[in-house]
Amino acid sequence: MTTIGIDTHKDTLAACAVDGLGAPCEERSFSNDPTGHRSLAAWVGTLEPERIGLEGSSSYGAAAARFLVASGFAVREVPPHLSRAERIRTRRPGKSDAGDALSIARVAAREVDLPPVRLADRAEEIGLLLNAREDLVHEATRVRNRLHADLVVIVPGYGGAVANLVAARHRRTIGRRLRGLSGVRAELARERLNRLGRLAVETKRFELRITALVAGHPLLGLAGVGALTAAKLIAEVGDVRRFRSADAFAMLAGVAPIPASSGQTQRMRLNRGGNRQLNRALYSIAFIQVTHHPPARAFLARKRAEGRTRREAIRAIKRHLARVVFRLLQEPHDSLAAAA
Repeated sequence: MTTIGIDTHKDTLAACAVDGLGAPCEERSFSNDPTGHRSLAAWVGTLEPERIGLEGSSSYGAAAARFLVASGFAVREVPPHLSRAERIRTRRPGKSDAGDALSIARVAAREVDLPPVRLADRAEEIGLLLNAREDLVHEATRVRNRLHADLVVIVPGYGGAVANLVAARHRRTIGRRLRGLSGVRAELARERLNRLGRLAVETKRFELRITALVAGHPLLGLAGVGALTAAKLIAEVGDVRRFRSADAFAMLAGVAPIPASSGQTQRMRLNRGGNRQLNRALYSIAFIQVTHHPPARAFLARKRAEGRTRREAIRAIKRHLARVVFRLLQEPHDSLAAAA
């Protein structure tokens, strides 16, 4: 029984085949381009592996993963934290691509429930649009901060109702105050103000596209979930079938508490690992619910009465939300299914 591990890089792919006992049988290196992918698939075909473990299927290894799956091979995603832990046990001095591939292969041979690699689908498209929107939001924040620094000098006392410069009416108000002012600082302020307007239009355009892609998704029926939050959950999770259970999903999201008991002391500690984007999305939902959603507010009050802190109560809500979100992601959604 042969298992292959592949360590992916920008220009190269390091591959290692191991036998049923985890001993390395053969090591190869391939270029990370179409020619290299064909050579890799041909080499893999001669070994007839039970499975292939690949690290980085959403970045450097995306194209290789797609090619191997299209060639009929079973390819699984190996999380970096598992391969790092295995690397210590390989007893190879230092760090090398071949050693990393060996670690990945051993993890793939041992962990039978590894998720399939992520392939291009509607969730990836939603993620790309979200990233593009977030880039615009960050750029707008940078421009707005520079504009504030200019306005403090040339329009003293401009603050108050127009301090955020997010709403179009506030930008128009500042535009009127800048009208007629001379000097380089005023000129740059007007350009930055116009830039904010253009960024707002571009950001809105992406938001409309994202909203259209997630329209009708079951997640939108959950209190505290809007189109952008639903899109973030969909994009970060991808194919929810990759997860064997709601508990596995909760662990990925970093909301499953970690046992930290010893002797007579039984306790759980905060999980600081997992996908922080998912964790942030669940926190946003929890925060909105404890502010506006009566059942969540009642749950929070009950936990506080039990002696929990507010933070501990919100963590409990996040853990509950992970189960609900996992169930909703499993429900069919026509637009996502049609594009998968």
